[in-house]
Amino acid sequence: MARSTVFGTVLAIGMLGIAASAQVPTSPMVVPPGAVTPVPPPPPPPPQPKLSEAGEQPTVPSLTRYLNRPELLNFCTAQVASFNGRDADMIFIGDSITQGWRSVGKEVWDANFAPRNALDFGISGDQTQHVLWRMENYPIQRLHPKVAVVLIGTNNTHNTAPEIASGVKAVLTKTQAMFPGIKIILVSIMPNRRANDLMMAADEILKTFADNKTIYYLDLVPLMTPVGDNWKGLSADHLHPDAAGYQLWTDAMLPLLNKLLPPPAIAPQP
Repeated sequence: MARSTVFGTVLAIGMLGIAASAQVPTSPMVVPPGAVTPVPPPPPPPPQPKLSEAGEQPTVPSLTRYLNRPELLNFCTAQVASFNGRDADMIFIGDSITQGWRSVGKEVWDANFAPRNALDFGISGDQTQHVLWRMENYPIQRLHPKVAVVLIGTNNTHNTAPEIASGVKAVLTKTQAMFPGIKIILVSIMPNRRANDLMMAADEILKTFADNKTIYYLDLVPLMTPVGDNWKGLSADHLHPDAAGYQLWTDAMLPLLNKLLPPPAIAPQP
């Protein structure tokens, strides 16, 4: 479904609500003889229905959360639009942890990935099924990236570890189908206090997807050692990386990335 259809659907929902409000019956008003008939205030508009995300499958593309909150697409739309007329040598695919490269991790991004024409294709709160929908409905195939960095699954907390892994696998398969010959760096789901045991169990399956030819597994978990009640590289929410966490991720990934996508040549100083 195209993005225009998404917003058209949201508009249609609102129009249905307006139509419904126009049909709300009102009680008859008793007016004394000679009195001016008062004008009743219009009824309040009914709340727009919130579509349920329950029962979504991690391997089936879903746009439900975007119908409920279309503004979530703003970041992704702006990022993709910034590549009009040029290719992206890299694409980072994921959720808020990926989106955070452009905020908390911006300094590290600007130094290491902006020079490689990297596209941040992350949206906060996304699960695997939402990433699959975005990949199908955004014009990213024309960007011809050579390397994809995939980190997704931490928000699929209602799924089992095998289900999470199947969703991640679907994202990998979709990436390979869209970009023939692309090299994928599959990043481990990071430790977190919300559902750590579940995500670590999923990681045990994710690492089996690597063939070290087309898919490479980057395991950050051993580097994110426990620190008090938190982990090294995570912010106070025990879920998202802090600036040091994005640097840790970069330092761990650069040796592999430099083999898959040599860094741009630095112009000699005069």
